Amino acid sequence: MARKRVAVLISGRGSNMRALIKAARTKNYPASIALVISNEPAAEGLALARKAGIPALAIDHRRYGKDREAFERAMQAELERHAIDLVCLAGFMRLLTPWFVGRWHGRLLNIHPALLPSFKGLDTHARALAAGVKIHGATVHFVVPEMDSGPIIAQAAVPVYETDTAETLAARVLKLEHRIYPLALKLVALGRVRVVDGRCVIAGSRPPKGALMVPQQS
Repeated sequence: MARKRVAVLISGRGSNMRALIKAARTKNYPASIALVISNEPAAEGLALARKAGIPALAIDHRRYGKDREAFERAMQAELERHAIDLVCLAGFMRLLTPWFVGRWHGRLLNIHPALLPSFKGLDTHARALAAGVKIHGATVHFVVPEMDSGPIIAQAAVPVYETDTAETLAARVLKLEHRIYPLALKLVALGRVRVVDGRCVIAGSRPPKGALMVPQQS
């Protein structure tokens, strides 16, 4: 089976992008990172991608003013030019329009630093601490027009300690993100994920090792 060509969209340092690149270099991984796009020309992750030999470019959203769809059409043109199969958001700090999301339905993934559906949006770690939750974590999900609301592909959790700050909790969750994003992408690239009644079902006998919490399996 041909490896799926993946584009990673970033806005900053590209921490999860690096985890995906590392995974894609392992033997028999079903996807390759074929393109990196950032809406921020100064994003640190662009240089890291180029150093890894991956085409990386900036499309500054500011050039398009308030026309979000025009910005996304510029991205779409590059995705088509590079024959991309799947798109992974990795710290991409732009809300996507229904126009773009619709074109990538079932092929657009995101990593969120919380156990969805709890704590959608920003400042998840501080909000988790303020709410007094006992566990926190990360979620990989398909993107839908509603923010952080798509079908969940995989999740992993960590305990929340009384001594935690938002920074210490974020550091532990980030380690989870680096584990489950490559695993979720692998499942999708292998065609093992299907959405039934708004929920992801994982085909096969067992999920990849390291996915601590995943949707039901068929």
